[in-house]
Amino acid sequence: MIRVLVADDHAAIRAGLVLILNGSEDVEVVGEAADGAAAVRTARELRPDVVLMDIRMPGMDGIEATRRLVGVCHVLVLTTFDLDEYVHGALRAGAAGFLLKSVEAAALVDAVRQVAAGDGVLAPSVTRRLIAEFAAAPPKTRPPALDALTEREVEVLRCLGEGLSNHQIGRKLHIGETTVKTHVSRVLTKLDLRSRVQAAILAQDAGLL
Repeated sequence: MIRVLVADDHAAIRAGLVLILNGSEDVEVVGEAADGAAAVRTARELRPDVVLMDIRMPGMDGIEATRRLVGVCHVLVLTTFDLDEYVHGALRAGAAGFLLKSVEAAALVDAVRQVAAGDGVLAPSVTRRLIAEFAAAPPKTRPPALDALTEREVEVLRCLGEGLSNHQIGRKLHIGETTVKTHVSRVLTKLDLRSRVQAAILAQDAGLL
């Protein structure tokens, strides 16, 4: 069972999200929060698998809350706005995914499953913009930290840059998903990254693709 905490300052939206998520046999909403501070406090207490996080909330916003929850649980940002400052802020903070509230119910539940499994999820519009930004940006130098990676870890990082899930990486490299998760964890630790989405961005910047 995937345990989820829903953080949104609008009670009606929280209620709708809870209804959608609890309608799935493998997802259970274990708590709710109306602001970022409450989300951090409740997540640290309940230790959910995924926090469904809004960005614009009173007091502590969703980006700061996401930053404080790195290492505690996976954060999937769900917001009305796909402004670049929100996208970049959430991904830099360590969010495992970024979706818009216009997402279909089935796609939302599937995204929660993917994030809980350790994969990253981005709204199609966000993905298109990020790709366009990478294409327009000048090539960056290879980060020295990459030298600390083993050959296999570089292969895994390259797969992350291609947006592959753990299952897809396992099939491509002919290794088990448990081994993939171990490699991904080591890559993030060695490169001092907060999420596989950040790893994908670094792979793009480093010219590994």
